[in-house]
Formats: sequence, C-alpha cells, structure tokens
Amino acid sequence: AHYSRFQHIGILTSFCAALMACAPPPPATTESQAGPTAADALAFLDEAEQQLTAISEEAARIGWVNETYINFDTDWLVANISGRFTELGVEYAKRAVAFDGVDVPPDARRKLELLKLGLTLPAPDRPGAAQELAEITTRLQSTYGVGKIEFEGRTVPQAETEVLMRQLRDPAKLEEIWTEWHDYATVMKSDYVRMVEIANEGARELGFRDVGALWRAGYDMPPDAFATEVDRLWSQVKPLYDDLHCYVRGELNERYGDAVVPLDEPIRADLLGNMWAQSWGEIYEDVKPP
Repeated sequence: AHYSRFQHIGILTSFCAALMACAPPPPATTESQAGPTAADALAFLDEAEQQLTAISEEAARIGWVNETYINFDTDWLVANISGRFTELGVEYAKRAVAFDGVDVPPDARRKLELLKLGLTLPAPDRPGAAQELAEITTRLQSTYGVGKIEFEGRTVPQAETEVLMRQLRDPAKLEEIWTEWHDYATVMKSDYVRMVEIANEGARELGFRDVGALWRAGYDMPPDAFATEVDRLWSQVKPLYDDLHCYVRGELNERYGDAVVPLDEPIRADLLGNMWAQSWGEIYEDVKPP
C-alpha cells in the first residue's frame, strides 16, 4: 500500500479520535483482586483516551512538518513518534484483552474493541521492535516521497510521474515512465519485507494469524466471515467488471492496435491513466461510448 506520511499519521489520529470521549482526567486504573470490573474497564478507557489524545496531537504536528519538509531530521522525528505511538497502542491493545469478559456499556465495549483492532501495523512486545518498525515505515515513506526517474533527458519527481501517466497517450512513453518508476521502487523491497515480518509477529501476539486477519477483523464480524462476504460481493460485481474490461480493451485496441492491446490478453497497466491501474477515469474520454 502506498500513502503519504501525513495520511499515515492521519490513520493514527483517526484511531484516537474514535476513542475520544472528552473525559476529565481519570483516576489511576486498578483491578480488584476478584478480577477486573466494569469500573476498572471504564477507568482504563479514560486513561487510554487521555494518553492517546495527547500523543495523537503530537504525532499530527510532527507529521505535518515532515510532510512539508522531508529531510533527515523530520524523518527522525516521525520515526521516533511513530515508535512511541506503536508501543503505546500495543500496550493498550493487550491491556484491553483483560476486559473481554467484563459486562460494560455498548459504547465502552466498542472502544475496547477499537483499542485491540486500531493498530495498522502492530509491533511485538520485544525491546526495540516498535522502533525498528517505525524507522522502516518512515524510511519507506520518505524513499517513496522523494523518488525520481529520468525521462526525456530530465529528472522527473514522483508526483509528476503520476501527472504524465494521466496525460500522455504515447504507449512507448507510458511504458518507459511506468517501468522507470517500478524499477526505482524495487529499492524499497527489503524494507517492505522486513516491515511485514515485524507486523505479522505483532499481530500474532494480539491473537491474530497475521496483519491481514487483524485488518479483516475490524468490520464487526470474524476475519474469515469478512473474507467470505467480500467474495460474495465480488461474485455479484465480476460479470459487470468482465464486460467493462472487455469493452475498454476493445476501445484501446482500436486506438493502439493489436501489438499494444491484444484482444485476448489483459490490458497493459500503463495504458489506464494511473501508475497502479487503480482508476481508469483518466482515459474516459478515449473510451466513452458514443
């Protein structure tokens, strides 16, 4: 997945916003010797909201500066706050598990579940893991943000490559830009692989098979049930998608010919107006029906 530093901080901030209740400063969280009570759970939530609200504002401010000025120092600040945020999130996620069997009001139960599911990339408990994960994600985001390619004798920044993909219609130039950018992106592979390893380790400590299962658990149903529901919805959409794909391929074939768009193969990703073929809207004028 690709998203900017500020979007990444935004995910963390949104996570905190979902938990906020504007509560007054809470008393220290304690648990009775007979086991946690509803009062313990509510006091724990007050503590979590207060701490996460404070760190989310700090993270958002640092993220804004880093998004505006990408350099070694602001990357360091983001990595540092991200590591602290992840450690705090993991701590509260694991503490929330203690209240799984406690009878609490529905809004409190929702908050406890969000604490367990709100981590985008959880780190394991072992010392240094959260900081390593934060440094890797910051480095990936920075590497992506400052990426450049060489095209037609000049250096083109990442943001402009996306503009060119939307505007150009020469298949040779589109292929060149697409290939140059994806060749550049390979330098991020080893960091990405390590990020997945650490995050999966953290997800397993929270009781999930991997990060994917953690993400799929956030839709008010078990992860496997969510996957089944997505498959059901896709089975309904797929006939329309197949027809749309066939139609667009035919229109592009008329424009570019069999050598560029064969009628019996998938459409080249670089011809769809988007670096990742996520959206086809930019080629609408080329393929719209009469």
